[in-house]
Amino acid sequence: MLDTGSLPAMARAQRSEVLDTWLAGLLDAAVARTPPPRPRRGGVGGGHQVRRGTDGVALVAVGSLGRRELPPHGDLDLVLVHEGRPEVAALADAIWYPVWDAGLRLDHSVRTVAEAVGVASTDVKAGLGLLDARFVAGDADLAATLRTATLASWRQSASRLLPQLRDLRRGRARQVGELAFLLEPHLKEAYGGLREGQVLRAVAAAQLADEPTTELEEAYAFLLDVRDELRRRSDRPNDVLVRQEQRPVAVALGLADEDALLRRVSLAGRRLAFVADETWRRAEAALVRRPRGRYRRVRREPLAEGVVRQGDEVVLARDAHPATDPGLVLRGAAAAARADLVLSPYTLKVLAVHSPPVPEPWPAEVRWSFLRLLASGRPAVALLEQLDQEGLLVRLLPEWERVRSLPQRDPWHRFTVDRHLVESAAAAAELTHDVDRPDLLLVGALLHDIGKGWPGDHSVVGEPVAAAIATRMGFSAPDVATVAAMVRHHLLLPDTATRRDIDDPATVDRIAATIGSDPALLQLLHALAQADGAATSSSAWSPWKAHLVAALVGRVLARLGGAPVPAPQPVLNPGAPQASTGCAGLPDGASDVTVGVEDVADGQQVTIVAPDRSGLFSELAGVLALNQLDVRAAKVNVVAGRATAVFAVRPRFGRAPVASILADTVRAAHEGTLPLADRLRQREVDYRQDAVRTVPPRISWYDGEVTGDAAGILEVRAGDRAGLLYGLTAALAAEGLDVTSARIETLGADAADHFYVANPSGEPIDAAQRQRVEAALVAAVCGAVADPASGRGDAPG
Repeated sequence: MLDTGSLPAMARAQRSEVLDTWLAGLLDAAVARTPPPRPRRGGVGGGHQVRRGTDGVALVAVGSLGRRELPPHGDLDLVLVHEGRPEVAALADAIWYPVWDAGLRLDHSVRTVAEAVGVASTDVKAGLGLLDARFVAGDADLAATLRTATLASWRQSASRLLPQLRDLRRGRARQVGELAFLLEPHLKEAYGGLREGQVLRAVAAAQLADEPTTELEEAYAFLLDVRDELRRRSDRPNDVLVRQEQRPVAVALGLADEDALLRRVSLAGRRLAFVADETWRRAEAALVRRPRGRYRRVRREPLAEGVVRQGDEVVLARDAHPATDPGLVLRGAAAAARADLVLSPYTLKVLAVHSPPVPEPWPAEVRWSFLRLLASGRPAVALLEQLDQEGLLVRLLPEWERVRSLPQRDPWHRFTVDRHLVESAAAAAELTHDVDRPDLLLVGALLHDIGKGWPGDHSVVGEPVAAAIATRMGFSAPDVATVAAMVRHHLLLPDTATRRDIDDPATVDRIAATIGSDPALLQLLHALAQADGAATSSSAWSPWKAHLVAALVGRVLARLGGAPVPAPQPVLNPGAPQASTGCAGLPDGASDVTVGVEDVADGQQVTIVAPDRSGLFSELAGVLALNQLDVRAAKVNVVAGRATAVFAVRPRFGRAPVASILADTVRAAHEGTLPLADRLRQREVDYRQDAVRTVPPRISWYDGEVTGDAAGILEVRAGDRAGLLYGLTAALAAEGLDVTSARIETLGADAADHFYVANPSGEPIDAAQRQRVEAALVAAVCGAVADPASGRGDAPG
């Protein structure tokens, strides 16, 4: 690979030079100290040929040292090649032991040329390593013979070894992930990492692909620089770019900050992965054995004006005129996506060089092609990546450059911003039958996070950006306003559904007031929320969250249409239960409590009816946590002194809740025979994955959006653990606040809990009380458990 003039690159070159000189000296010393064996007696042909000096023996570097890419704390990969010298074992020991004595890790072997070629022809990893064989010391002609024989064997065995190499890389990609989209990428083994650069050279060595381009070599060299700087900062080898090392590595490489580093890493990884995908596609086609026979011309099938299908790719038609046809790029991409094909690399380069700018506003035919491309769904992802890699997408959408490979630090996001937008559009393509304006849904999905490329609230700053793009695309003024509103309010429905009580009329009024009297916009926002969630991650868009949003949309539609809003259901999930696990009462009338459990979508619903008392909600949350149930949502209604608490739960370890067990636990907690705080604290000790995180929680108040000064909405974001909900609600109860409803959401290792709280006396929640509540919540997140009766908290366990 092409080296650069960076400091890490110069350090690699110097490291290789120093090691080569030292290893050459070891070989010379070994030869000098190791006498050749005496010839046997017995006449002609009865003894060994006596070789002196380094004749017939060569020290060869393979792997990273062979490529002159050895990183700090890297392994030395050495092969001692010989032509049958009987003293070769002694020579090898005289070289290996000083290396070990120097504290270096060593991967070594001693082989003849025939032995090395035999191993390389059957072991794909060994063959890949020997392709990097580089002469260090000894017999240069022997080292050259090894390299020539290895290369010939690799080409001869390519049809058998390359599929194995492909499967190895795909297996590692499934385990480690894709470099471009990881917040803590493995620089070597993630797909698109350093290993891809080495594999591309191997495929080129098999004469099944071109040699890597300068652009690809520069991407590879940058990843080498990052890896070397990362290793230089550690006392042990580690190729995972962990978060705490990103800023110092960025500074050392002259980059602005960790986001700039991660973006450069992503761009390099995407380029390597893109070329690797195309290389494997072509290599696999070349390795297919076709029956012998007469030469048959490849059929060319017309797909659209100017493009035809040829084999498994789309190429330009003979009568195409890319220099005078501004719509050809999108027309060809749309045709390829509809046929589930890709554009040929040569066609992409021709289009990149010769395509003229698209007139502004876009002609209707160009806009139609773009919408047709987006409507193709999953096949559009590969085509948009092709356009992006050749710089064609940025020509169409200059604002796209701002979000290209832009990292998202939220752990529940799977992709960079630009890839997330493309994935959202692909998901939206599955929902076009659910809306009246599928064209606006597709464009809104592609642009909903475009504002993340600018400072500020991305929904706010993205609104004018999306409006400008939609105008350039040629949409009418009302359609431009709709796209802008979709970007501005794309989080409205999911945020409201998960933070607020959807049965509260104030919640419905707030949505209606925000979007106006347009049911079509509500319809588009609902579909956009689904597409956005599906493209984010499963933890960000669960069946339960989808149900909440759908229920909220139904209530808002009823309000917009003038029909009565559906009455609140007695359970959180109004759908019919799939099964019931029964209802248990507490015996002897001790507590007048009943517990019911129903199977609902994505978990169970637990309904507990009990006399109302201070701290009841917290007590019930603790009982559920003790029974290994994760709460996703909760609501409490109090009528005539009796509380009905409904919890949507998901078993943490797959065991559905049993009503009778829950009833017994509630009774014990109520009577004081079950010390909830102590039991939950012990459970955290037993389950280390539930250990308290030290990151401070984020606490927000939303009291201006509900009716009454005595009520408020409180948001707590903190590291998730067992018993967290119990601790938070106990802290609220200890500070004199009632919890009337809660929405609980887990996003990766974080919890986002939203509580409707109020003073029972009707007094406003003033600033002083807020400060006390916030302090109590921080203590609860750190492990302290408050006593609702006394208002005091226990020290963290």
